[in-house]
Amino acid sequence: MVQEYGIPASSILVITFTKAAATEMKERYLRLMKEDHTNVSFGTFHAVFFSILKLAYGFTAGNIIREEVRYQYLKETVERLRLEMDDESEFLSGISAEISLLKNERISLENYFSKNCSEEIFRTIYTEYEEKKQRARLLDFDDMLLYTWELLTKRPDILSAWQRKFQYLLVDEFQDINQLQYDILKLLSAPEDNLFIVGDDDQSIYRFRGAKPEIMLNFQKDYPSAGQVILNDNFRSTEQIVEAAGRVIVHNQMRFPKEIKARGGDGCPVRVLEFPDQQQECIYILKELKRYQEQGKAWSDTAVIYRTNTQPRILLQKLMEFHIPFRVRDQMPNLFEHWIAKNIFCYIRLAMGSRQRKDLLPVLNRPKRYMNRECLDDEIISWEHMLMYYEDRGYVCDRIEKLQYDLKMLSRMGPFAAVNYIRHVIGYDDYLREYAQFRRMKEEELFEVAEELEESARSCKTFEEWFEYVDRYKEEMENMRRRQQEVKDGVQLTTMHSSKGLEYEQVFILDAAEGITPYKKAVLDEDLEEERRMFYVAMTRAKKELSICYAKKQGSHETAPSRFLQELRGEGRPSDRRKESMRPGAESRRAQSERSAAGPEGKTAESGAGTAGNGSGVERKPKSGEKRERRNPLAKEMERIRAVKQRKQ
Repeated sequence: MVQEYGIPASSILVITFTKAAATEMKERYLRLMKEDHTNVSFGTFHAVFFSILKLAYGFTAGNIIREEVRYQYLKETVERLRLEMDDESEFLSGISAEISLLKNERISLENYFSKNCSEEIFRTIYTEYEEKKQRARLLDFDDMLLYTWELLTKRPDILSAWQRKFQYLLVDEFQDINQLQYDILKLLSAPEDNLFIVGDDDQSIYRFRGAKPEIMLNFQKDYPSAGQVILNDNFRSTEQIVEAAGRVIVHNQMRFPKEIKARGGDGCPVRVLEFPDQQQECIYILKELKRYQEQGKAWSDTAVIYRTNTQPRILLQKLMEFHIPFRVRDQMPNLFEHWIAKNIFCYIRLAMGSRQRKDLLPVLNRPKRYMNRECLDDEIISWEHMLMYYEDRGYVCDRIEKLQYDLKMLSRMGPFAAVNYIRHVIGYDDYLREYAQFRRMKEEELFEVAEELEESARSCKTFEEWFEYVDRYKEEMENMRRRQQEVKDGVQLTTMHSSKGLEYEQVFILDAAEGITPYKKAVLDEDLEEERRMFYVAMTRAKKELSICYAKKQGSHETAPSRFLQELRGEGRPSDRRKESMRPGAESRRAQSERSAAGPEGKTAESGAGTAGNGSGVERKPKSGEKRERRNPLAKEMERIRAVKQRKQ
């Protein structure tokens, strides 16, 4: 544009989503132009829009609210309303996200139904938060967008000045744009409409932040004269990886039809591996990591990718046990620091003989016993005093006596049985149901935490042994956090979201099971399509080797393999509506040849070298009972681990 068409550099605006990306784009431009300075403007949406607000309102960086202040404002209202929140941090995070949603979608507060609490409570929190900000003359990042849109729609003179300033707009990662950002771009690019966008609709994975892939899909409806160039070369991955990922993503309805061409050459089949449980799944991954490293490869060439940051707990334990260096890109929650775990531990300490007020107070009414903290008038519990305090209320005295009986019963149990007794006999699950209803969340989410905690106690015979394990795990997690910055070469552990934009020689996708990927909360079609895009992103992080793992048992629960594995193997077919939207010839030559050789069930009569005979370039682990030419690769590792445990005992 600058060199060939003589367009003034100062009239070009390049926008992207992160500061790092904007900086990288600017540096690339300077290298190409062989300059050390440019008048082309590079920036993020927030940086560009805030510069508009600075000139209009005189804002400075000091007017931007700090994140800790934002949460303090919200917390003050929660405390004033005397809302008892066990998961206060999670609640405030959810409320904060809803406030962002309201502003970015320009939803009226009166017409919004909160996902986290009652409408009355949400409106109070929202209103007080906005009032505190305005009194302090502060604005948050969502205000930057909303204020800019309001300014440009109400002040045509200011809009016209910015339109004359930036006559050519270029937007990167357009698939992640939300409606408010797009509306501002349309205002700025008018009336010339010199708008150039780049994006991959198959990698739009931020709907939870307000991103709408349909904006990109409908771009040519908004701008009928816009041209389209499909960048369909993949220079990262092998043919097998690209084709396998293509067989998955083609099942999405809302996407541009395209045929991605692999430029990474021929490679290994994609492996789909099935395991009896998560322990064996993790042992296999450890074995493969060792094998890869023994070949002279760096640990950091490998990534383990998972859907949520709670998944790799067992893998983390194994990595630490076998002293394999690793780096975690996302913060790992500690199960034993969850408020449900803390409640269970209170019950168990009481059963072990604790008479501390601090152990009884958190679970005093979990489940409801109609007691208040005033009955605990000392730091040491006095059951006699409590019975005297409620002597005129027999139904409360009955509950106090039952609690004493339950604690006596717990003292005779092992940890696993005790957690089960607390949940189902004492009635802690009833409290979780009530709390889930109050928080407008699914009770299954809380039950899962309780079940995982219960499962962690299964192998421990005494409370002391379990608490020792918990303390050791906490210490290891803390050491892991401290060592993260010291690890120069380590296996990369990352969620699907955080893996976007990265690439690795070898990738393992962990726990490809229904309810995990796609995630259990994905019910609507658009949510399922987003889950499929995330799986596609995870697959295409691999350059040379891709292994997708599935454990038939998650904890104590049986699981079904992810539907994406069926699609990957070619066992499913895109819907008729999807087929109609496909361009003729969009199927790869390799897939056409495989289908032409297929038998009546759609599987190939002959398999390619290195496959397990499913005809899709996908290697699967043989099922139990199938003949093998060599010994189970896990057997030796399992025997070694058992031997180590026996020596310790």
